[in-house]
Amino acid sequence: MAQIFYKYQGTGNDFVMIDNRLQTFDKNNTKQVAFLCDRRFGIGADGLILLENHSDYDFKMVYYNADGNESTMCGNGGRCLVAFAKHLGVIKDKAIFEAIDGIHHATIKNDVVSLQMLDVDSVEDHKTHVFLNTGSPHHVQFEDKIEDFDIKNLGAKIRYGAPYNSEGSNVNFVKKISDSNFRLRTYERGVEDETLSCGTGATAVAIAMHYIGETEKNTIDLDVEGGKLQVSFNVENNSYNNVWLIGPANFVFKGEI
Repeated sequence: MAQIFYKYQGTGNDFVMIDNRLQTFDKNNTKQVAFLCDRRFGIGADGLILLENHSDYDFKMVYYNADGNESTMCGNGGRCLVAFAKHLGVIKDKAIFEAIDGIHHATIKNDVVSLQMLDVDSVEDHKTHVFLNTGSPHHVQFEDKIEDFDIKNLGAKIRYGAPYNSEGSNVNFVKKISDSNFRLRTYERGVEDETLSCGTGATAVAIAMHYIGETEKNTIDLDVEGGKLQVSFNVENNSYNNVWLIGPANFVFKGEI
């Protein structure tokens, strides 16, 4: 059966988008999802996202990693889905949608999408690294030689090691540029490699850097391999709320496979 798809990317984090409002996509076929995401035999993407109807909100987001398994929240994927929803005429310039981690608000102006992320009430400072969940679990640690180190092997070692083991964690390596600017590279579980950008990772880094005192700013610029993102938040009693992930989300092409 032929499948119409759309390709979107947010700072190099790319996704296969499918309009599944009529429930025509087989969501239990993990092999098909992995095939569509394969960069040599399929379309090629870091993940696949279904846009579905929702009884109370504008739409529902169903997200799969490139390995074919449904996964936790993807920030850049959520931003791209908002752009896709606008393209389909589901929304105009604002959206409320449900993802696996709950309800999200978003706005879109031109190609820039601002996505409200979950509040973060718990940040673990382990001295050598920080761990927190921003819709997906994230390990954050400093790396001075961020430009030229083996992120795939080092990231995999941390991702599969204790205390994460089989469940695993995304892994972010950070270099401080200034009080309001940090550079990061992310090893993403489910992709099992570096991605050019990770929205929940950028969110995690911004909050982690504030939590450990590397910045007093509540609007942080993040330089990712695929471009630039911005994260803003409010802080109350070490709890982070009104968290927003901001950046471009672009249509790439439409096809049939």
